[in-house]
Amino acid sequence: MRFTHEYDGGMEWELRQVRAFVAVVDAGTFTDAAIELGSSQAAVSRAVAALETALGSRLLERSTRSVRLTPTGDRVLKSARRMLATAADLEREAHGGRDLVRIGYAWSALGSHTNELQKLWPSVFPTTELRLARVNSATAGIAEGTSDFAIMRRKPEGPDLHHVQVGVERRYCALAADDPLAARRTVTLRQIASAPLAIDLRTGSTRLDLWPDDARPAETVVINDVDDWLTYIGSGAARGVTTEATTEQYRRHGVVYRPVRDAPAVAVFLAWSATDTPAESAAVVELVTGLYRS
Repeated sequence: MRFTHEYDGGMEWELRQVRAFVAVVDAGTFTDAAIELGSSQAAVSRAVAALETALGSRLLERSTRSVRLTPTGDRVLKSARRMLATAADLEREAHGGRDLVRIGYAWSALGSHTNELQKLWPSVFPTTELRLARVNSATAGIAEGTSDFAIMRRKPEGPDLHHVQVGVERRYCALAADDPLAARRTVTLRQIASAPLAIDLRTGSTRLDLWPDDARPAETVVINDVDDWLTYIGSGAARGVTTEATTEQYRRHGVVYRPVRDAPAVAVFLAWSATDTPAESAAVVELVTGLYRS
């Protein structure tokens, strides 16, 4: 599918280029994006470069380890996600597809409850397809128009979102398997703070105010994606604090999880647009809340 836009050089951009751009942002690297798309790294790189040429702006800053959005890329990303969602809806309608509910999440879905949600969904919504998707944005895709609901582990703020607390999750420390704390059954916040802390200030569930003022980690490593977070921790360069859902969804060689015995639990929220409330909202809330209560 091709969307044609004329610029000074008469260049055109295509949907596959937009898809490659979004995949790189979500995956964190061109290599991981290529795996997600079933393509080659070179093909993904060419597609993103072609999109940048067509738009006349650099969208990504490349480094040997990762990529970052430029200010222009950050502005373009929202529209790009919305465009991909619209294209998917168009294809589904053209093929007579069923109704679709999209639930986004920035880090992890529902942890150990995810499989149960997928199993129960057809009996509760027999004519509606469920799609779970990791969207690395503050609203897990709602603001971008790519999600109908979002699983969030920070209380949603602002008038644009409705939300309901559906459950709570215990906090865990993620650390390298050879970290001295890995030998312990549980750890404390003060023990965790003795090493650098990898933290996602935009979408993560952990903030520095979790620690008392006099016991905060002396050094932080700011990351933008759960895969980067796991890479830093697995290398021993940092520790992390997350919820039990992450321990279920992201198991990586060299990374272990230990309960944080003196940290409060994390509230889990289901959120949706206040201006475009999905018809299924009450039933979805009941279903998800029931999973956490069971």
